[in-house]
Amino acid sequence: MAEAFEAGFKAWLWPGFSAILAVLATYVIFRLALAVFRHFSESRTVLRLFLDAAARALGVVFCLLALTGSLKAAPADLPLIAALQHVTTLLLVLAITWAAVRLTSAIGDVIVALNPVLEGQWKRARKVETQTRFLVRALNILIVIIGFGAALMTFESVQHMGASLLASAGVGGLILGFAARPVLSNLLAGMQIALTQPFRIDDVLHVQGEWCWVEEVTSTYVILRVWDLRRLVVPLQWFIENPFQNWSRHSAELLGTVFIWVDYTMPVEPLRQEFNRLLAQSNLWDGALATVQVTDSNDQAMQVRFLMSASNSSANWDLRCAVREGLVTFIQENYPSQLPRLRARLVES
Repeated sequence: MAEAFEAGFKAWLWPGFSAILAVLATYVIFRLALAVFRHFSESRTVLRLFLDAAARALGVVFCLLALTGSLKAAPADLPLIAALQHVTTLLLVLAITWAAVRLTSAIGDVIVALNPVLEGQWKRARKVETQTRFLVRALNILIVIIGFGAALMTFESVQHMGASLLASAGVGGLILGFAARPVLSNLLAGMQIALTQPFRIDDVLHVQGEWCWVEEVTSTYVILRVWDLRRLVVPLQWFIENPFQNWSRHSAELLGTVFIWVDYTMPVEPLRQEFNRLLAQSNLWDGALATVQVTDSNDQAMQVRFLMSASNSSANWDLRCAVREGLVTFIQENYPSQLPRLRARLVES
């Protein structure tokens, strides 16, 4: 046993040293080239974004390429040489898949960087970002599947199983389709949303009674940030099958309403003047619309609607609250007897 180990050690002494030296030399050269490129390039250029995203994966790929070349040049009668060559090839396939995924993700970052959110062009920038995120994630899934399949094909047993797998592909595909139906439906819904754009990243939505913003879009679900900082996770398929409100589809401006019930003896003109005064002194009002109308009445009181506009949903909410508080205070201080009242008549029997 000792003699066999010694013989194997002597046989591997020079090839192993050559392989280690090749890997170290490749790593040092790669790091030097990377440092030189980063020194002479700007941080936000296209090539720099690609390199920063995939630098670590590319370093592993180059080192494994050097190791694979060294093992290929080694004598074929070395102990365990075939097993080491197979393991190195397997690791190389996985490293190339990793680098491809990182480069694909960098494509999304580059496209987003080339389409910044400029004044007056926010809608186009958000549309490009949302479509890019969808397509990049779908491409990453495809790359991982191909890489996993290529890694499996390095095993001879899997290669021999190819014919039988092709023969049973119909039945297997049918079973896999039923099993993965939720995942596939969400992937297809993601592609449909990416093309039709019913919402974009940072859009304001009203989903299941919640006022929220689109924070993140993945390949299978959407993360919505609710106004109170909760997170609502909704599958993509839900947006295809259910109605929802998009408050910033074409623009962020919104109309807000305040309803107040007052007695029939309450004059409307003082309320209109006070409403205009409150809007004029508020920096939340965008100056586009201010309307006061009596929209309803019953046997006890009348309903007055105050319609106003704001630049976005957050400003609209704060403006409505401020106007409602100001009008109620105005009525309490100046017309307390005109608040809604219940009238009754006593009749002697």
